[in-house]
Amino acid sequence: MEEVSSAVKRLYDTYPFPPDPLLDEPPPGYNWRWSWPAAYSFCTGQKPKHLDIRILDAGCGTGSSTEYLIQLNPEASVLGIDLSEGAIQTAQERCRRSGISTPGTPSPEFRRLSLYDATQLEGQFDFINCVGVLHHLPDPIRGIQTLALKLAPGGLMHIFVYAELGRWEIQLMQNAIALLQGNKQGDYKDGVKIGRQIFEALPENNRLVKYESQRWGLENQRDECFADMYVHPQEIDYNINSLFELIDASGLEFIGFSNPNYWNLERLIGNSPELRERSKDLSDRQRYRLIELLDPEISHYEFFLGRSPLPRNTWSNDQALLAAIPERSPCMNGWPSQNLFDYNYQIISLSDAEFQFLNACDENTDSPRTVGELLTQSQLDLDGVRSLQARQLILLS
Repeated sequence: MEEVSSAVKRLYDTYPFPPDPLLDEPPPGYNWRWSWPAAYSFCTGQKPKHLDIRILDAGCGTGSSTEYLIQLNPEASVLGIDLSEGAIQTAQERCRRSGISTPGTPSPEFRRLSLYDATQLEGQFDFINCVGVLHHLPDPIRGIQTLALKLAPGGLMHIFVYAELGRWEIQLMQNAIALLQGNKQGDYKDGVKIGRQIFEALPENNRLVKYESQRWGLENQRDECFADMYVHPQEIDYNINSLFELIDASGLEFIGFSNPNYWNLERLIGNSPELRERSKDLSDRQRYRLIELLDPEISHYEFFLGRSPLPRNTWSNDQALLAAIPERSPCMNGWPSQNLFDYNYQIISLSDAEFQFLNACDENTDSPRTVGELLTQSQLDLDGVRSLQARQLILLS
């Protein structure tokens, strides 16, 4: 295990990842999964009671995710840990240059630390982000169990790991490069050189060439991305069955995938009454497995785990919804406009009533008014409010 961890560290010292450019300004846009209010609302149906939380970016790399966690959660204290000293130095420089840490806000901290050793950190964390890390550990179960110990009651963990079905061509290229490298495996620069020569030599209509060009070619122009994808010394790819073995080992509650539209079986078999009827007897996990078998383009799983007690609110009760305090989601681009990008960067068009209600939510900070009070001055009804909440355009508390 030590040997594998050392090889992974050597890769990222050679090719710090992700290779996002350092900017002299805050990072652009958002990832709602890194926004504590947005993620908490997605998982529980309501806004969190506290924003001054502790966040752990477990395997922060060069700090791209950490920077967004700071930007999107200005009241939180954020700690990033990583195995690579070079990556940590880049992460520190990234946050310094962007000016993301401002007077009066908690400063980000970084520590060179193996994820396995996260138990050395003091206290627990309300929000743990672990993106692209567990699948590179020789013992992912130990890794997720270690993180679970650091998750506070009522806390959330956001995880991203690879899916085997959508990475089949990648696996083939990984094995081809390894064969041609022979005893030079572990020389990552040589691996990148050999991999690029393979792609140049293969016919244009070759399946691996077409897959690379269609899905990864643009980002893999950078050697750091190419190396991370094709010459990584340690990678475990999951399917639904093995993924839930990992999740079950954590002892945490599976809250859901953060791309629920993909996991809707209706989009695949909805026009077949018999198949829909037969699928009713499937468990959730069997349904997930069927979906990925029928639509095997998925290259990763992104999901939330939680530690109880976690509230749940569907706002199905009219009186509870009328008494709720609404606020506009922090994750939308193009506001104020009736045509904008939502939390997932999908273009949406707001009705006049929706636009008016969201404007009222913006004015709802100094002396908060309830949904019921806002509706007396709006053409929107309760179903319209529920629609805004379901589309993550408003947060309710």
